[in-house]
Amino acid sequence: QEQLVESGGGLVQAGGSLRLSCAASGLTFRRHTMGWFRQAPGKEREFVAAITWSTGNTYYADAVKGRFTISRDNAKNTVYLQMNSLKPEDTANYYCAATPPYYSGGYGYTRLAEYNYWGQGTQVTVSS
Repeated sequence: QEQLVESGGGLVQAGGSLRLSCAASGLTFRRHTMGWFRQAPGKEREFVAAITWSTGNTYYADAVKGRFTISRDNAKNTVYLQMNSLKPEDTANYYCAATPPYYSGGYGYTRLAEYNYWGQGTQVTVSS
């Protein structure tokens, strides 16, 4: 059974850093583009970053460009999100997601509907 498990969330002061991890099981990890999304209270879930299965190309939301870095380790079936220079507006529940295998990304990997596997989320709180 496919499973994605996030870890690494917590409470951090503004300007600090956190690294989120997402461990995948039950799927052939290297064949899936992986994404990170976040959802703040009262808001819709939004795209944060993605890394493709084939070339390792990365994509970022404008709000996090230059501060967040997505990476993957196919040997460990794990995707990471390094978050630096955190701001209070980054406070949200962060979710890991995987596309179907070999997905070519018709919408740039930014839409929830492009992903069919989701983790339970990890909370990130940034204090001012």
